[in-house]
Amino acid sequence: MDPVEKAIRSALEKGNAEDRAFREKVYRSAFAALDRATASQPQLTVEMAIKRRQSLQAKITSIESEYLPAAPALPVHPGEVPVVSLDESQGVSEAPAVEAPAMDAGGEPEAAPSIALDREAEPTAAAPEVDFGPGPAAEPVLAGPAPAAATVAPDRDERRARRRRPLAAMFVTVTLLCAVAIGGWWAYELGLFKLPSGPPPAPPQIVHEEDFDPVDEVPLQPGEPGGTQELRNWITVFSPDDPSVANAPSGASAEVSEDESGQFMRIRSGTTGSAVVFDVGQGILEQIVGKKAVFDISARSEDGTQTQISISCDFGELGDCGRKRYAVGYERGEYLFDVQLPANRPGAAGSIAINSDFSNEGKAVDIYEIKVSVVE
Repeated sequence: MDPVEKAIRSALEKGNAEDRAFREKVYRSAFAALDRATASQPQLTVEMAIKRRQSLQAKITSIESEYLPAAPALPVHPGEVPVVSLDESQGVSEAPAVEAPAMDAGGEPEAAPSIALDREAEPTAAAPEVDFGPGPAAEPVLAGPAPAAATVAPDRDERRARRRRPLAAMFVTVTLLCAVAIGGWWAYELGLFKLPSGPPPAPPQIVHEEDFDPVDEVPLQPGEPGGTQELRNWITVFSPDDPSVANAPSGASAEVSEDESGQFMRIRSGTTGSAVVFDVGQGILEQIVGKKAVFDISARSEDGTQTQISISCDFGELGDCGRKRYAVGYERGEYLFDVQLPANRPGAAGSIAINSDFSNEGKAVDIYEIKVSVVE
């Protein structure tokens, strides 16, 4: 006897096998045991699971046919099969439908009865558990065509898909986090997250080149290499305390004045464009010959207006500095330029000429100080 059939018959012997409700509980237990065995063997294919379920249903149909009472032959039309329903007074929610064998004119049964079990009904009493034992159940060999059976859904593939979904979501999340981290690191390296500290920087000084080489004659700003932060031993060329150093030609003016910002000399070139000349003593030139000299002019414009000043130099045998142009605002600022002087002995003093308004509109500039130093 087949092990599955033997297990079902043993379970029926433990109770009242004549009770249809009890038999249904045993059959449901058999189907539940088959489902558990199939679920514990993921290597089974869908076709093998369907064959096992069909085999179990065939065995249950064979066993159930032994308990059906003999029925008189009924005249039936060819092709029609009468349906005989079992008594529904056993207290279950829904009784299974048992199809009686159909008889043809010669009295031979047309097909084996088919039992459709309602697996959702609530049992009225505990049924004996049908255990197929550990490991894969033996594959039953059926003689003849098997009756139609319920289709087993390929839920194994669905379970695999559900197991893959968390892994895919985790992969997407990790990828996004890595992308955000790389973007943040890139932005940090570029300084996008740095906040400005300290006072806002002063507007850049505009320098217009004229007859000088911008590569060699770039005005230095405070704090730049060679600027005021690295220069030492400043030599004063002009100070308002000694106005005799400044010379204003006809059409220009130079007057010493003072306000809360300090003492300064206000120079005005007028509409003629005449520059005010500041003497650079011979002794000062002797201290900076053969070196790179940096001149610093501290100035501001008059009464909140902005003007463009023009600066030129004449150092005699030491050459000149070309012509420089700066945009000067009302805030006091330092306007620097450097000159590489040859190692020649100066034969006389030099001069620095400043035009207070390059556009010749008569704007004035306040000069606080002119000094020079060398880059060590």
